[in-house]
Amino acid sequence: MRNNPDDFKVKELSLFAGGILFGTAGIRLLASKDAKKVYTNCVAAALRAKEFVMKTVTKVQENAEDVLAEAKQINEDRAAAEAACEQEDACGGDTCVCEENASAKKEEA
Repeated sequence: MRNNPDDFKVKELSLFAGGILFGTAGIRLLASKDAKKVYTNCVAAALRAKEFVMKTVTKVQENAEDVLAEAKQINEDRAAAEAACEQEDACGGDTCVCEENASAKKEEA
């Protein structure tokens, strides 16, 4: 059996009309007071979540900055101790400053 071309046009027109009807009902539903309350509560929850995430990110950044500063200080102290040790070796000294610093730190702990 063949499809009648008129049946195809009627089917297309009915789908088009149904789409318009559904779209109009959908717009009214989305613009209703209840829907606006739901949107408002969802946006408020998203803003609270954003605030929480930003506080957490700030804490992590502060901790990372502290760790970085301490690591830089450790490297500077180590470089200074090594430079002093090299200078001591160049001068012909018996004891190395590096060894003295290491033993002093062990005693403090």
